[in-house]
Amino acid sequence: MIRKLQETDIDRIAEIWLNTNMKAHNFISSKYWEDNFERVKEIFPKAEVYVYEDENKGKIQGFIGMSDNYIEGIFVWSDAQSCGIGKQLLDFVKTIKKQLTLSVYQKNIRAVRFYKSSNFNVQCEKMDENTGEKEYVMVWEQ
Repeated sequence: MIRKLQETDIDRIAEIWLNTNMKAHNFISSKYWEDNFERVKEIFPKAEVYVYEDENKGKIQGFIGMSDNYIEGIFVWSDAQSCGIGKQLLDFVKTIKKQLTLSVYQKNIRAVRFYKSSNFNVQCEKMDENTGEKEYVMVWEQ
């Protein structure tokens, strides 16, 4: 089930955010993610966030964060990855947005493949000033 974020979901999605970032971006110091944890946790209630809740387990397994048409990120708990949750979240926002953009680290090959298979195209390359890592800016249009 995909639904809007509720206040009671914050701790769980923050846990998923940290877990996913540290595993998917092992080329960035874990200290970077840990240092940003509290700030990001404060942003969640103000953001447009949709969660995927496993109805059988009664637990949130993933979420997508949006800022207008920009995907801030798709995060899926490590044990629930490769089960189609990220695709369901992405397909959901495609039903409510006509265009989507995002930035993805070039070294996150798995994510780059995922977005390309979901009909996103690389628009340009840029440098993430916070991490010094190269990113692709990708776009999807209906």
